Amino acid sequence: LSLLDEEGNQDESLESKTLSAEDQVKDHSAGTRVVAGQIFLESGKSDSQSENEENFHSQEEEKENSLEELNSLEVSNLLNKDLEEAEIQSPVLTAIGGTADGEPCHFPFLFMEKEYAECTADGREDGRLWCATTYDYKKDQKWGFCESEEQSNKRRQMQEAEDVYQIGMKILNESSKKAQKKVAYQYLLKAADMNHTKAMEKVSYALLFGDYLKQNIQSSKELFEKLTEEGSPKGQMALGFLYASGLGVNSSQAKALVYYTFGALGGNLIAHMILGYRYWAGIGVLQSCESALTHYRLVANHVASDISLTGGTVVQRIRLADEVENPGMASGMLEEDLIQYYQFLAEKGDVQAQVGLGQLHLHGGRGVEQNHQRAFEYFNQAANAGNSHAMAFLGKMYSEGSDVVPQSNETALQYFKKAADMGNPVGQSGLGMAYLYGRGVPVNYELALKYFQKAAEQGWVDGQLQLGSMYYNGIGVKKDYKQALKYFNLASQGGHILAFYNLAQMHATGTGVMRSCHTAVELFKNVCERGRWSERLMTAYNSYKDGDSNSAVVQYLLLAEQGYEVAQSNAAFILDQKEASIVGENETYPRALLHWNRAASQGYTVARIKLGDYHFYGFGTDVDYETAFIHYRLASEQQHSAQAMFNLGYMHEKGLGIKQDIHLAKRFYDMAAEASPDAQVPVFLALCKLGVIYSLQYVREINIREVFSHIDMDQLLGPEWDLYLMTIIALLLGTIIAYRQRQHQAVPRPAGLRPAVPQQEPPPEHQPPQ
Repeated sequence: LSLLDEEGNQDESLESKTLSAEDQVKDHSAGTRVVAGQIFLESGKSDSQSENEENFHSQEEEKENSLEELNSLEVSNLLNKDLEEAEIQSPVLTAIGGTADGEPCHFPFLFMEKEYAECTADGREDGRLWCATTYDYKKDQKWGFCESEEQSNKRRQMQEAEDVYQIGMKILNESSKKAQKKVAYQYLLKAADMNHTKAMEKVSYALLFGDYLKQNIQSSKELFEKLTEEGSPKGQMALGFLYASGLGVNSSQAKALVYYTFGALGGNLIAHMILGYRYWAGIGVLQSCESALTHYRLVANHVASDISLTGGTVVQRIRLADEVENPGMASGMLEEDLIQYYQFLAEKGDVQAQVGLGQLHLHGGRGVEQNHQRAFEYFNQAANAGNSHAMAFLGKMYSEGSDVVPQSNETALQYFKKAADMGNPVGQSGLGMAYLYGRGVPVNYELALKYFQKAAEQGWVDGQLQLGSMYYNGIGVKKDYKQALKYFNLASQGGHILAFYNLAQMHATGTGVMRSCHTAVELFKNVCERGRWSERLMTAYNSYKDGDSNSAVVQYLLLAEQGYEVAQSNAAFILDQKEASIVGENETYPRALLHWNRAASQGYTVARIKLGDYHFYGFGTDVDYETAFIHYRLASEQQHSAQAMFNLGYMHEKGLGIKQDIHLAKRFYDMAAEASPDAQVPVFLALCKLGVIYSLQYVREINIREVFSHIDMDQLLGPEWDLYLMTIIALLLGTIIAYRQRQHQAVPRPAGLRPAVPQQEPPPEHQPPQ
């Protein structure tokens, strides 16, 4: 997958690592060791099993030691023998044409007072490779070509393509300007036309996503097919995605599964991740937790090994639906004005602003690009002002090393010591790492444990993680899986990726806990979703904000295939709004329904309500009130959604998909009002309407004639009630007649005359004081 080009040569990063067959088959948890807080478990053995095996191992040790010498001798003999055979079996180059056609090349040979151990193009203007068939070319003039003319032309063409590709990649990696990146892609396009595989991979993804080239799904599909024929795992995975999402081809989940499988066998990590999600959710395959675990664990091993001491970049997960529903809600992105305000404070010497901006630029995220140079400058300013946090982060930067900060254990140690002496947990954790791995100091597990404990007590996640690793591996302390589990859980609450990874390993093998495949898969999935490909989430969001919905939806669809819930809901949202023109109008709702369904199965409330709406109104499916009712009820019971409760109230009121029940309707309306203050006004209006309906229904149900027949007027008003009634009517009639006569006796005034209005005195309390 071609990722954010701003990150440099990311094609060589995680997702493009081609795993060998051996890497894929072997258990990546082999070998009990700790590397930067990672656990590599031996197997799922319990404590008792390992104790029983200790005796066996001790008995076998002597045998192994005694056989070691013999084995090493045998191995060396075998290696020598293999090398001799390899020398004998190595193919002999035969000269083509020249003055020694058909004769074997002689290596090394002497030409222009220089020895050559292989074919060379020196001395030729056409660049064609040749060799001498005797040692001294000058003396014997015996030579021939190492390749045919056709082979030579092909080699030169590939070399030219490689040169063009390297120029393009150099511009791409060294520039952050969009115009320069477009120029770089023109070079890559030229290299791709010359059948350069890596250039074709870059260009095909650029055409698919609309990255610096105009989006053209048909052209990208043709390139993916060409790459697939050449056996490119990236091409196979991408072609699988096109068939899965129905872009440029007729949707076929069976073909998608085949291409994903070939991509995974070729070592493509994203293909493994997609298969992991499909087996976990049962999409196009039978649901299998163990198969999902295999795929997710393989990817998680690579993601965890790529995590640095300073941590990876921060991934922003912004839901488009939530942004529209709550425009005032913080999306996690920092406003440009706010960043400038913090920069102003930092320039004025505000230490907290300097440290905050330093961390922001160190990790990236929240709308700020990763920039180690800026981070180093801000930390330096704050450290000079005596801030322990800045000192600790400078220590981390020196310990790790980068293009900006040269790696130096001694400088890192100085900063860590200063910060730790001031009680800073980041400095204490850094000092613990120095003693654990012997960076600038002799290895001392006791001191490492002491500093990690101090950092962990202050809630610092790195300290908790390393403390858990020491307890797990029994380094400097007695092995204790329960303590390890405790500290890994604490670190995971702080969001540390390696803590999730370690917990996943423990649950996968049942070490210190009951084995749980489901828990392990969920934890490994969390780790996998922190890989570098997650940066595509922000690229897709920026594309959407720039008005390029077609590019955004394709990017979100690929991430949705990988199992990102936020990508599934965002892809569904764009389709729901009918903003993507690359998807036919008749297909938008069915595809949106599919992705709302996947997002809902991962616990997203809005998606669950959307599923109810789609079945209620018949969007992308038939109108089905019963299914809509089920989805609303799930959202109400599991996520306590006020919207779902209100909808349930309405369905009970109208008797849609459920028996009409005004009492239950009122109950759900009341629950909605309690669940959210925003629901109180619509609930009040709904209850008023319900009250009117209830009253009308009550009046309709009662028989008025029957009611009056049950009323005994003699008992109610006495035996002479009719006389009382007649008297009251007569009095009312007399009053009306008297009122009418008074009106007729009033004298009409001439037109234009107005009675003088007397000026009234103000009330006593308003009169001014005498």
